[in-house]
Amino acid sequence: MAKEKPKPTVMTTKSEEKVTTSTHTNRMPLLFGDINYKMMLAGLVLILIGYGLMMGGNNADPKAAFPTEEIYSFRRIILAPIVIIAGFVVEVFAILKIKK
Repeated sequence: MAKEKPKPTVMTTKSEEKVTTSTHTNRMPLLFGDINYKMMLAGLVLILIGYGLMMGGNNADPKAAFPTEEIYSFRRIILAPIVIIAGFVVEVFAILKIKK
């Protein structure tokens, strides 16, 4: 069966003799605006990129020592935390931004 579209309802008020038509749906309005959700998605992507930058190398031999120059590289110690913190800043800004 095909869904029927909601029929417009006519509402009048006594203070105003203006007739307005509207369609009622059972949806609640979104808490944030579209730009807020896009910014939250961008912040989440930044956080995931930061964690990806922090990931280690894969070594087939579990008894082999992990190279210290790889552990203490610029990418893992400086760049990845900055990208993660930037992602959290974007998330906070997206939540606090007022929708218009």
